[in-house]
Amino acid sequence: MAGTTEKKLADLGITLPTPAAPIANYVGFVRAGNILIVSGQLCLDAEGKLVAKGKLGGGVHVDDGNKAARVCAINLLAQVKVALGDLDKVVRMIRLGGFINSAPNFLDGPKVMNGASDLMVAVFGDKGRHARTTVGVAVLPLDAAVEVEGMFEVA
Repeated sequence: MAGTTEKKLADLGITLPTPAAPIANYVGFVRAGNILIVSGQLCLDAEGKLVAKGKLGGGVHVDDGNKAARVCAINLLAQVKVALGDLDKVVRMIRLGGFINSAPNFLDGPKVMNGASDLMVAVFGDKGRHARTTVGVAVLPLDAAVEVEGMFEVA
């Protein structure tokens, strides 16, 4: 039976994908006591295709970047589900870190990252409010437009 958090995801029309396997020498998540750290997740859809490729401010529009960040957040939640077996074990979202594949003069990275932040609050309510860092970078794996990592307090 789905828990409260998974019912909320269903209400939002979200089905969690099978998490992508790491593409290098790392793991998808690490748990240390009551802290779960999830490795950076790219904006891959359920079929493993990038939903946004290239640079924000250089061909990729802010709205597309925002949607890509939301997809990254969905992929974070998929990793959390694998790690915990039950999303209701999330006590709170601690931090999101966002990496935006940016043209040199792109200044709207925070608007892009709102796609991930807004989803966490929609799914978890007040316990989804988090600290956040958004960084513009020169390139991301597979030329993804966005990558998002996360840290959770878990039961």
